[in-house]
Amino acid sequence: MLEGLHPNRPTHVLHLMTDERSARTMTDLLGEMFDPTETAVAAFEAEDGVTWRLEAYFADPPDEDFVRDLIRPVVGDAAERAEFRTIDQRDWVRASLEGLKPVRAGRFRIHGAHDRGTVRPNELAIEIEAALAFGTGHHGTTLGCLKALVDVLKRGRPAAVLDVGTGTGILAFAAAKALRVPVIAGDLDGEAVRTARANARANGLGPYLRLYEGPGVRNALADRARHFDVVFANILARPLRRLAPTLTGVVAEGGVLVLSGLIERDVAGVLSAYRHRGFHLAAKGTIEGWVALVLRRGGAAARPRGGFAHR
Repeated sequence: MLEGLHPNRPTHVLHLMTDERSARTMTDLLGEMFDPTETAVAAFEAEDGVTWRLEAYFADPPDEDFVRDLIRPVVGDAAERAEFRTIDQRDWVRASLEGLKPVRAGRFRIHGAHDRGTVRPNELAIEIEAALAFGTGHHGTTLGCLKALVDVLKRGRPAAVLDVGTGTGILAFAAAKALRVPVIAGDLDGEAVRTARANARANGLGPYLRLYEGPGVRNALADRARHFDVVFANILARPLRRLAPTLTGVVAEGGVLVLSGLIERDVAGVLSAYRHRGFHLAAKGTIEGWVALVLRRGGAAARPRGGFAHR
């Protein structure tokens, strides 16, 4: 379960091993108490299938006593075992680069500068260095969206694409590479927008990318009723549910909504929010435990496709 993405430049992290119920409660609690652009909280099931690991990342040094007092009603004396560590920025960047191998989804190939010479002539190559903004194509959520895009492109040629929560810009770049049309992309994090803009220039896609800074579709570029043939929202379950009214409002007739940042437990709640807006599940894919959903406007599908599933 993931309930937050790392701040762009985390300086401190909290670790605590606990049970699932406590991990979920603390994830919600810390997520509500701290600015989501400065703090992110994640909880993961350990290999034993019983213990859960809580991690909270902070852009600034946290008040450790305050955090312990905050979680003590949930975990009791275990709050004293909460471990706070300082993150060395050089180690953070180095870790983000480790194992960064080329990733393929259909003709799309995502690679770092060190693999530039291995690109094949028929590939739609996108060069992305691991950065302090989310999205290098290696995470299951991003790769799931790319595979969904490959599936969508087999069935038609979208004229208008929107990428909400663009991060490094990779999904917007993929659409622009394939379609050679301007793509709208936004993020509430100014650092992510700057990263995406720099990446677009590096990939020769500057003229095709129109960026905005803001939450959801709260910008004139994105807030266009029933305009977009493809809308990506690779964020998290909670904001996906909250954004259901506005995201569905900008999808064109016959268009698709690609949602990710989910694990299996999140799917039912997210689908419920979008069914209330007249959308049904058209396809579903899973990569390394992360789920991507393709939704369409209209009645319920008899049997959703799973053609881009990958485990």
